[in-house]
Amino acid sequence: MIKVLIVDDQAILADGIKSVLSSCAELEVVGIAQDGFQALEAVAMYAPDVVLMDIRMPNMNGVIATQEIKRRSPETKVLILTTFDDSDYILNAINYGASGYLLKDVSAAALIDAVKNAYAGDTILPAKIARRIADAARMVSSDREIRLKRAFGLSDREVEIALMIYEGFTNKQIASALKLSDGTARNYISSIYEKLSAASRIEAMEKMRALLKG
Repeated sequence: MIKVLIVDDQAILADGIKSVLSSCAELEVVGIAQDGFQALEAVAMYAPDVVLMDIRMPNMNGVIATQEIKRRSPETKVLILTTFDDSDYILNAINYGASGYLLKDVSAAALIDAVKNAYAGDTILPAKIARRIADAARMVSSDREIRLKRAFGLSDREVEIALMIYEGFTNKQIASALKLSDGTARNYISSIYEKLSAASRIEAMEKMRALLKG
């Protein structure tokens, strides 16, 4: 029996996916989470074999959640549920250890097969957008991380936290996601502000936006 966790903030979609997977005797849906934080809790609680992970969610998006799941539970397979327009997110998720991705218009049979294949260790890359992702991979090469390092002299951990700030995470959410104490998280954030010559979170975000959108 393959244990599956569904992570999606759209309840109707999550219920539909559960219904499809439950039709297969080899699959067991052990839980549904509505954001990345709930996903981390559910992985710790249910130890799923495969996680079906949405990307665009409140509180903690699927990219950060994927990174944390693979860090804490490397054997867990993560399949990204995505739309055609999410190529940048997909690339980051795969870099963080995702087993591939599925388009949200996937058929029921293909969804079941993808979960089984991911569990078996295969990489799931639909041909429809695989070329687009491959092209992006060659061009991006963690472009945002490289830009932040070069522009501001940030360490690897500072880059990770700076990008979470850029994506709108609060100090407490950053500390929780990265398993840091509140004080340690604040120290990293203060160091980032200093290196960016920013007096506030808003100013830091504006400077990063100007750099990364340029």
